[in-house]
Amino acid sequence: MYKLYCRSFQQVMKLSMFFLPWREPELLVGENSLSKLPNIIQREGLKSILIVTDKGIAESGLMEGLLNGLRALEVDFAVYDKTVPNPTIDNIEEALELYKATKCDGVVAFGGGSPIDCAKGVGARLARPDKKLPQLRGVLKVMKKMPPLFVVPTTAGTGSEATLACVVSDSNTHEKYALMDTALIPHFTVLDPLLTVKLPKHITSTTGMDALTHAVEAYIGKSNTKHTAQWSIEAVKLIFDNLYEAYSNGENITARTNMQRAAYLGGKAFTRAYVGNVHAIAHTLSGFYNVPHGLANAIILPHVLEYYGESAQKPLAELADVIGICVRTDSTEQKSTKFIQAIKDLNKKMAIPDKVDCINDRDIPLMIERALREANPLYPVPKIFFKEDMRELIKMIEG
Repeated sequence: MYKLYCRSFQQVMKLSMFFLPWREPELLVGENSLSKLPNIIQREGLKSILIVTDKGIAESGLMEGLLNGLRALEVDFAVYDKTVPNPTIDNIEEALELYKATKCDGVVAFGGGSPIDCAKGVGARLARPDKKLPQLRGVLKVMKKMPPLFVVPTTAGTGSEATLACVVSDSNTHEKYALMDTALIPHFTVLDPLLTVKLPKHITSTTGMDALTHAVEAYIGKSNTKHTAQWSIEAVKLIFDNLYEAYSNGENITARTNMQRAAYLGGKAFTRAYVGNVHAIAHTLSGFYNVPHGLANAIILPHVLEYYGESAQKPLAELADVIGICVRTDSTEQKSTKFIQAIKDLNKKMAIPDKVDCINDRDIPLMIERALREANPLYPVPKIFFKEDMRELIKMIEG
């Protein structure tokens, strides 16, 4: 009966997707596309902008072109650079106070997934000033217009530049959860590959595997559509063709450009078709131990795909054909196995471990509870997991 409840809920959510007020960000794409953003901001009639970033980005010089462009056009700005990995409610509230104090009328997110989530959280609070962030947790709790949001990703992985999701960490409870609402989809997105060429190798690898996880989970889920399937297929192909090159040769602009497109397409796919149990486990792992989200996904992904067994073999076999690793005589099961092995091989080539060594056994019951609460009934996964499934998978990744 519980499985029937989950599947019925998921079917209703899938049908509702066709009636939601979707928008796609206006894209600025290509080398030096960041230079166009100040004019776009001025064109939108904005007078003062809050820029949400982190210390590393703020000190790297990556934002200087943007800041100089805003100064030249006499657009005021304030910079919030205290975002931490897995941004907290406190981060968002601090940034919100700066927005109000400096009388801003728009938000720029500049950085990886954490600054983007933080900026979306600010937008959610501005749209619903009567609600605290925990009250906006879940699906379609914002439902009101927020100020213009401009997103400048400096990694190629999270897909947050295309999605309706904002992931927040509660530093008091060590819980990580999502706000999901079409109001949170960015209005403008800048995909400038020059912003990613200096990424450390370990960030290139783990954010790239994050993008792969998005595309794969969207594709194998039961809410996949013709459009999300095509976006996922293109993303998976781009990642297998370009991620290792971007990791090995960070100055390769073509590889960097292709990875940005893959991350964007993966974001478009999963924001409509959802993710799955990989993310449910990864979020609780990050919430408890602050494991970077991309790294958590990269480690967990092959374990969950293997655990799905026959329920995911057909779509995984199709993805194996997409990346060209099969022979004509391979069975569906053999193709599926080869695809999972290709993920393991890519992880290994990029020095990503297959386990984590931070899990405390006393935390596992609560981790299981939180992972199940995230996954069920919302995620349209190939196989509904229960407590023992989650327990076994957490034990699998425990070093």
